[in-house]
Amino acid sequence: MENNPLVGQFVSTLMASRTQAHIFHLQTPSFAAHMALQAYYEGIVPLIDGLVESYQGKYGIITGYGNIAMQEYQSCEAIIMFFETLCMYVEKSRGMVCQDSYLQNQIDTIVELIKSTIYKLRFLK
Repeated sequence: MENNPLVGQFVSTLMASRTQAHIFHLQTPSFAAHMALQAYYEGIVPLIDGLVESYQGKYGIITGYGNIAMQEYQSCEAIIMFFETLCMYVEKSRGMVCQDSYLQNQIDTIVELIKSTIYKLRFLK
């Protein structure tokens, strides 16, 4: 089966979000943001693994991973914007990654974690 070159970029973006969240976690002065970001970076790894393993079970090994630049902490509002932008990217790209319902369901769970993180950062001060 032919490997979709967009998948490597999609997964790279998700993997980078884990590292970015950990950087923000270590830099934020807010305990609530610190905990919300920890929940994200601990939660996203098994979701990425599940998605990649399921995808590779059907389509083969993903290639084309890339590096994503990291940001320094600026404010909680900037962190919220980071996650809102990430969510828009995931929602926009998901249809180009695959159409399989079981893979789309796994992407739904990733979106759920992103939205939950946004909620915690925005409202749980």
